[in-house]
Amino acid sequence: MSATAPLPLSDHRRRLLDAMAACVASQGYPDTTIADIAARARVSKRTFYEHFGSKADCLVALYRTASAEALDVLRQAIDPARPWQEQVEQALGAYLRVLAANPVLLRTLFIEILGLGEIGLKARREVVRDIADFIARTVAGAGDAAVVTPWPHLHQTAVGVIGAINELVLEAIENDRVDRLPELTTAAARWVRALFEAGRPAG
Repeated sequence: MSATAPLPLSDHRRRLLDAMAACVASQGYPDTTIADIAARARVSKRTFYEHFGSKADCLVALYRTASAEALDVLRQAIDPARPWQEQVEQALGAYLRVLAANPVLLRTLFIEILGLGEIGLKARREVVRDIADFIARTVAGAGDAAVVTPWPHLHQTAVGVIGAINELVLEAIENDRVDRLPELTTAAARWVRALFEAGRPAG
């Protein structure tokens, strides 16, 4: 199973993840305690430990779940019948709208996860890989097929695109302009298309 594949969530697990996101957004990960998370979720600490082994495990689970849900939004946003260039803009627009509508999650998705050290970096690498695979399949015209049309450095280009988009998001977070992220869609889609078209095989 993919590391970011959506998992069925119990009511308590979902409440704990939502509580983690809210606590991190309001007071930061280092100052968040398991007691804080349990209290906000309106469950006991014992219930917390029934779902997660530690505070770090809970943050990673939140990161993976939110990332999987964002990837699902991307899949649903594109029209496979349209040219890949249009699909790229559809996906970018949907992604930026989701981020703008969920500012509580942004610190987790783009800042706090990196503070976990190797466990956070591992989760981030897995998420980036899955999103890059989706982008590569879309650009190569393979949809959700397992085999991507041969294309030198396609996956690496997709990873680079994700890095660039993430930097735009971080800049928006730092400048308190998260609500304006969707405004970047047209310009971002233009340079993403140019980047992929430059490396696309002839013919």
